[in-house]
Amino acid sequence: AALGCAPAVRLCQRLNRLKTLDDDMMATSLKRCLSTLDLTLLGVGGMVGSGLYVLTGTVAKDTAGPAVVISFLFAGIASLLAAFCYAEFGARIPKTGSAYMFTYVSVGEVWAFLIGWNVILENMIGGAAVARAWSGYLDSIFNHAIQNFTETHIMQWNVPFLAHYPDLLAAGILVVASFFISFGVQVSSYLNHIFSTISMGVIVFILVFGFVLAEPVNWSQEQGGFAPFGMSGILAGSATCFYAFVGFDVIASSSEEAKNPQKAIPIATAISLGLATTAYILVSTVLTLMVPWRTLDPNSALADAFFRRGYSWAGVVVAVGSICAMNTVLLCNLFSLPRIVYAMAEDGLFFSVFARVNPITKVPVNAILVFGILMATMALIFDLEALVQFLSIGTLLAYTFVAASVIVLRFQPEKTNDKGTATTSPNPNTEPSPEPKQYESFSDKLQLVERQKTKERRGVGQLKACWEPYLDRLLGDCDPGEVVAFCVLTLIVSSVSLCAVVEFGYKQLQLPVWSFTMLLVIFSLAYVVSLALIWVHEPQKNNKTFQVPLVPLTPGASILFNVFLMMKLSLLTWIRFTVWIAVGLFVYFGYGIWHSKEGIRELQPKDMAARYVVLPSGSLVETVQSIQPEGQEPAHINNGIRTEYRIQL
Repeated sequence: AALGCAPAVRLCQRLNRLKTLDDDMMATSLKRCLSTLDLTLLGVGGMVGSGLYVLTGTVAKDTAGPAVVISFLFAGIASLLAAFCYAEFGARIPKTGSAYMFTYVSVGEVWAFLIGWNVILENMIGGAAVARAWSGYLDSIFNHAIQNFTETHIMQWNVPFLAHYPDLLAAGILVVASFFISFGVQVSSYLNHIFSTISMGVIVFILVFGFVLAEPVNWSQEQGGFAPFGMSGILAGSATCFYAFVGFDVIASSSEEAKNPQKAIPIATAISLGLATTAYILVSTVLTLMVPWRTLDPNSALADAFFRRGYSWAGVVVAVGSICAMNTVLLCNLFSLPRIVYAMAEDGLFFSVFARVNPITKVPVNAILVFGILMATMALIFDLEALVQFLSIGTLLAYTFVAASVIVLRFQPEKTNDKGTATTSPNPNTEPSPEPKQYESFSDKLQLVERQKTKERRGVGQLKACWEPYLDRLLGDCDPGEVVAFCVLTLIVSSVSLCAVVEFGYKQLQLPVWSFTMLLVIFSLAYVVSLALIWVHEPQKNNKTFQVPLVPLTPGASILFNVFLMMKLSLLTWIRFTVWIAVGLFVYFGYGIWHSKEGIRELQPKDMAARYVVLPSGSLVETVQSIQPEGQEPAHINNGIRTEYRIQL
């Protein structure tokens, strides 16, 4: 039976292998040139885009009324939980790849690949959707002249899921943007500065002029009151508003190009989220005070509000601001996407052609151009209404995995890689040790056991001293970090179960009250107990880089919130998601698992050595020799094998 299970166990080990980080984490083939200001403006550009000009009106009119202000506040707080987790990782592991990289370092290879695969799709759809919104907005300013011309003189078609006509303008803007981004990170950062500055100027103009035109009567009972749809409307609104903040992960994606990532990433994340949340809350306040919320035009609410108050020139200023804001979001999507593809290709999990970096511009040009053209093709032919919901599922899944990774990594003892240095502390000054990894002999281990019990009892991932008398019997035999890993799994499962019962228990499943309550109590208890069990273990103390406060509570709350939002998505979204995951698994098992750099590293015998201590008749013989990994024939009998005999009488 044991022999029969061996291949399955080996496969599991291959799927869950973790990425080994290099000693010098600051070493990179990309160019480190971004300051804290650059990163902050990238973050603001990624968040304050079409959402500000389109989403505010839509949510206010259809979902929350003037209470859209509170929806944005809730969504901002929920995003902050996720952003904290990204900031800790970005500062600790300054490598490109964002959620993909963080999952690879702490959870395992196949999970990392699927997260990366989802984030790629999410960025492609996001970019294509913004390009379509951009061309639609421009078109509406010119009274739909572009659409009419295309439909009359070029072509139109009536196919479900496809647009009525090819959107040449949207495709064109993406091709042009990809071309600019391939000139290097400084050029894209410079363009982003220009567009972000104009966009912020327009927002300040909207706020000042809007508050002058504000009429408090629009929040009064005659117009339906402040929260016409009640608490459920506010919560449903915050689920939609949450997607306005998804751009902050561009900061973590660009950590490999930051000059001082340990400081810059947490600061840039906090400032950009604060600015974006403030902008959204103030703009939605102004909008609902200027005109009655029932009369808002969901497609271009802000410009329309100024037009209707008789200031058509102000409407034009707003339109210019919105186009600049959409440009920043486009740039951020086109900036993040190739870097995630590059990170996956660099690790051997995706086609190696995308891992090439242009020697002059220091950017992954192949990835930028190929995925830019793919994005342009999507914008050209697809009707993106059908795809936009799909955008959110990948984001939420990535956020969930990053939050889980923070807990796992925080309670895991520092692993050592093949050079014998710790992998989780980004200390650029670490000297690589020349010694190969040593496997101690059994006699050495026996001597160490007693010493460890007395000295290293309070290691990372072990029970805290104050809880040891009560829980040692139950948890004392587990390896450091093992209980925490199991609890994180329980945390995710109980979150999914709890949210499913809350969302579907009453209406769809029509559970009787007693069983509904019982399920709620069971899953809530499982959630709370797993959080408590994580908390009684010793975490890593790391003062060099930013750390998420209140672990495991902050990431735990983030997991619960993300799962709840995922449950709100439609069945069709889940079906599309399943198909995309299936395609991803096909790519991984067809290519990634065979070309993985970690897999190749495992098969290299040169870094391994064993020490056997034998004592024949008073002499000490020490042999050091390479271990040949299982199933691998030695190429030459003497190749790479070194034997030393030292005899002491």
